[in-house]
Amino acid sequence: MKKIVLVITILCFGFIGFSQNSNSAKALLDEVAAKVESYNNIYIEFNHKLDNVDADVHQETKGNVTLQGDLYHLNYMGTEQIFDGKKVYLIIHEDEEVIIQNPSDNEEETLTPSKMFSFYKNGYNYEMGELKNVKGIKIQYVNLSPIDSNSEILSIQVGVDVKTKHIYNIIETGENGTITTLNVTSFKTNQTISSKIFSFDKAKYQDQKKYTISETN
Repeated sequence: MKKIVLVITILCFGFIGFSQNSNSAKALLDEVAAKVESYNNIYIEFNHKLDNVDADVHQETKGNVTLQGDLYHLNYMGTEQIFDGKKVYLIIHEDEEVIIQNPSDNEEETLTPSKMFSFYKNGYNYEMGELKNVKGIKIQYVNLSPIDSNSEILSIQVGVDVKTKHIYNIIETGENGTITTLNVTSFKTNQTISSKIFSFDKAKYQDQKKYTISETN
């Protein structure tokens, strides 16, 4: 009987410890999200890496994005992507083409600008990860695992700068072995920007540049 009580006690304390760890992990991400929401706008420069050892795929690209609430203007891989609150405008300069589409509701698109600071809120379990010293900066990692067992995402690590409470990087591991890493290299807030940065000038691309414009539903 004493052994049974001991086992139950250990299990209970283990569950409590896991629950506290989970709550602490989510609380940290909530703090990051709340801080982001307090800024008028954010300008981020980043490195985006994609690695798959088995497929011998290794890609690294730089980019930048300006965010204001849900609105964003992204420059990445020679293309621009603008979200004005209603439509997403993908401007492909190499092909002289513009694709207009509705924003995606896919919960697994974790690295899209509008979801970068909020994707964790639904569909994930939380666990506090390692505290690392990266180039003299203390980075606290939070480990996320999808609740959906059929998810193509195996795990996500969110690195948070302990001092600034800003995201340092996001590391996503796919079920196929692909590791996608977004490293933030510059993080500026409350910049002086024009509201036009989140608008698409159709006349500029259709009449002046003669780009092909198509719209999908």
